[in-house]
Amino acid sequence: MDIRKISWDEALPIRHEVLWPNKSLLFCQVKGDDIAKHYGVYLDDKLVSVASIYIEDSVARLRKFATLVAFQGRGIGSKLITHILSELINSGTEDCWCDARTTAVGFYQKFGMQSQGTEFNKSGIWYFKMAVSLIPSTA
Repeated sequence: MDIRKISWDEALPIRHEVLWPNKSLLFCQVKGDDIAKHYGVYLDDKLVSVASIYIEDSVARLRKFATLVAFQGRGIGSKLITHILSELINSGTEDCWCDARTTAVGFYQKFGMQSQGTEFNKSGIWYFKMAVSLIPSTA
């Protein structure tokens, strides 16, 4: 398994296939893709998982995290999120948040993320905002 930085257009096909297969490919492009950091997991030179990070000041937003269905449940996505969070901590980023599909809340809780506010709907999918502090505890 190899985690690499990729371009947003490399991430687009997996975003489309996993997250929004019934929408157009360009629906999966988001504002800020041109300046965000994009990560991909490769297995045998095949891109199987992607995630994007949009940073404003000392806050990072995780968006468009997707793993091809055939590769889900193998810990690939968990390793990708762990890698990204480690990079964010090392860069001095203070907080990380995402809009998590309701069906994925348990996944994000494994990384210390907690639900913020109430469930909401975007484009027919239900979400919770989830966040985690990346500032090391001094306790």
